[in-house]
Amino acid sequence: MTLRSQLLAASALIAAPIFAHAGDLVFAPVPFAADDAAKRAVLASDKVTIDGKDYAIGYTTLARSGDKIGAGVFAALTDRKGQVVKSEDGSEHISVDADFTSLLHVGGKIFSVTHFESRPGAMYVSELTQAAEGKLTPISTKPVDFSAFGGLWVPCAGSVTPWETHLGSEEYPADAREIEAATALDQIDDYDFPMARYEGVDPAKMTLDAFRAAFKPYRYGFPTEVTVTEDGTAKAQKHFAMGRVAVELAKVMPDKKTAYISDDGTNTGLFRFVADAEGDLSAGKLYAAKWVQTSDAGAGAATLDWVDLGHADDATIQAAIEKGVQFSDLFETAEFGADGSCPEGFLASNAEDRAECLKVKPGMEAVASRLETRRYASMLGATTEFRKMEGIAFDPDHMKVYVAMSEVSKAMEGGAKQDKGGRDAIRLEKNSCGAVYQLDLDASYTATAMSALVAGTPMSKDQEAAAADPNCDPSHNMCGDAAKVNTCDVNGIANPDNITYIPGYNTLIIGEDTGEGHQNDAIWAMNLGDKSLTRIFSSPYGSETTSAYWYPNLGGHGYLMAVVQHPYGESDEDKLTDPADARAYVGYIGPFPALAK
Repeated sequence: MTLRSQLLAASALIAAPIFAHAGDLVFAPVPFAADDAAKRAVLASDKVTIDGKDYAIGYTTLARSGDKIGAGVFAALTDRKGQVVKSEDGSEHISVDADFTSLLHVGGKIFSVTHFESRPGAMYVSELTQAAEGKLTPISTKPVDFSAFGGLWVPCAGSVTPWETHLGSEEYPADAREIEAATALDQIDDYDFPMARYEGVDPAKMTLDAFRAAFKPYRYGFPTEVTVTEDGTAKAQKHFAMGRVAVELAKVMPDKKTAYISDDGTNTGLFRFVADAEGDLSAGKLYAAKWVQTSDAGAGAATLDWVDLGHADDATIQAAIEKGVQFSDLFETAEFGADGSCPEGFLASNAEDRAECLKVKPGMEAVASRLETRRYASMLGATTEFRKMEGIAFDPDHMKVYVAMSEVSKAMEGGAKQDKGGRDAIRLEKNSCGAVYQLDLDASYTATAMSALVAGTPMSKDQEAAAADPNCDPSHNMCGDAAKVNTCDVNGIANPDNITYIPGYNTLIIGEDTGEGHQNDAIWAMNLGDKSLTRIFSSPYGSETTSAYWYPNLGGHGYLMAVVQHPYGESDEDKLTDPADARAYVGYIGPFPALAK
């Protein structure tokens, strides 16, 4: 056996599953929401069977948007001075966009930290009490201060680090090139405008100069970390060293150094950060994945190579941002030639859903790698063709990472128009219902291969009509023009989003963020042994499920977080009859017995 073979064999042994027999965990199924009452309700499994024993569970709401908890108002968006910002109608803005909510055991207390996916974004830290039977109740809440970083931008999903801190995100950062080049406000995506409220600027009255003074695009788009102390003090940090993309979430591996970062949107990448020191994400090397396709069957498979984007630290990158670095300080630009190639000295990029010829200016490599991470990665040959990359979960039993892809579409389709300036590395058939991928890890927690684990199933037009109209009989041409309600099979996933794994029980939890796929978003439990799916949660009209996250033992009980974001807000707005019903729900499924297999 060669030395290389011996090393590979040793690596395989280290990475082998660490359990001999998985425990048995079965949720009572939640029926498909088939009538108006069910479509308005938050429904959760009422029973779980663990190793043959039944336990009563259900859904417990910790808080809803606008609740008064102690002296604080949960979900109020605040500006730099701590004042509540105003909505367009002049009212105080209470966010319905609750997203990731962590549970942290700090000293002898339990806290939760909740994101609100807004502009400006918000985080609230709440102290919880725990009853003997496991019920959690919030007793105080207050916003986390991000003024040292120019505020918080569109925080989406998140995770809990091995050292018990809240690791958050900032999704969909603005295109700095577009903002710098604009000569009028209408040349800038108005999605960016509400953030100006953080600096006390009214978006309805601002000028271009006022917007630029209030909004520095390079301040946003990073993983964020919040450390909570036992007295409830929350300290925030943005990790500029981890790169600037549409961060869905960062997930730290058990080595306390390696983190995987998912990138939401169109023409996005998959990133891996390796910190210099355990438990410290402030400095390290960043890598971007290169998809080397091995199969186009279903949602595809590939081996993964990793493109080195270099080393950086938080302090250096933040200093560049605060000095006012702009896109033109980082890159020279050029036009594509008639043959579709870039001029000599320029490299092609298909990131940011646009094709560009770019050249990094001398000495700006480190800053460009962290402020224009996706563009820089694309230039160096990494794959920026993913679409709607969402949640990440780590499976210690099989040494795998799972990544949700809400859609397999656009640049993931072979020959798609979004591949101009790229390499057409991903060449798959479109699946608008999405898929969850599994990534094989070696002993150093480096992903070596990526393949589809489970995918949603698009419905035919007749099936869509039948789902919308129970009187429809496709075999007799009686479907007519029934409205589309569910375009993905209701017995499977649609547009997977947040995911989490239950160690020792071979169970992957998959939450949905779907519009047309399913009228009512669900959370599923997937048995990785037989690949069966059980619906365990259903959310009201127009909402999405967020924050699916497993806590095996918190004060002697287990919890599966489940948040309902913007009820009636993404679709079916006409179904809303009471404005109070549009408030987000932050809560959990459980409590479970403590599980530590």
